[in-house]
Amino acid sequence: MASVASVYARAFADVVMDMHLNADRSIAELRTIASLLAESADLRRVWENPAIPTEQKRKVLDVIAQRDEISKQVRNLVAVLIDHRRVHFLEPIIRQLEKELDARLGFAEAEITSARALADAEKREFETQVGKLTGKKVRAHYDQDATLLGGAVLRIGSTIYDGSVKGQLERIRAEISGD
Repeated sequence: MASVASVYARAFADVVMDMHLNADRSIAELRTIASLLAESADLRRVWENPAIPTEQKRKVLDVIAQRDEISKQVRNLVAVLIDHRRVHFLEPIIRQLEKELDARLGFAEAEITSARALADAEKREFETQVGKLTGKKVRAHYDQDATLLGGAVLRIGSTIYDGSVKGQLERIRAEISGD
């Protein structure tokens, strides 16, 4: 599944970059279609049913695209997915597309988990520090976990920086016990 999503995501990222489309808008439009698909069993049945002619499936897509002001390029991507019976891959394609576009546009995705809600100034400071660390613009996602006791945990890709009190206590425990 990952390779299918990667192929379509890379191809659509090429379209976004080559045509200078607004990446955030394209993602939002894809999310609109994905949420319609998730909410409507009837829509899923129509688009995934091989007995229904492709032209009818595209007509349904065109009505949705016109109603929700979906760009021609996003509409075309969904049409290709419908044509190739890959519409069930839409969610993983969107996730992969976000990663692909972030990489091409020079963004680092950062997940910041703190023991308490952070003020806007603290968030800006985190993002500034992550930007210095990575040399990229930052897209930060924030979460809270009271079990951290204090401090924060930062995840950038597969790298984790643990500055939480809980993490420090665990490191001390490991040192003392010789683990």
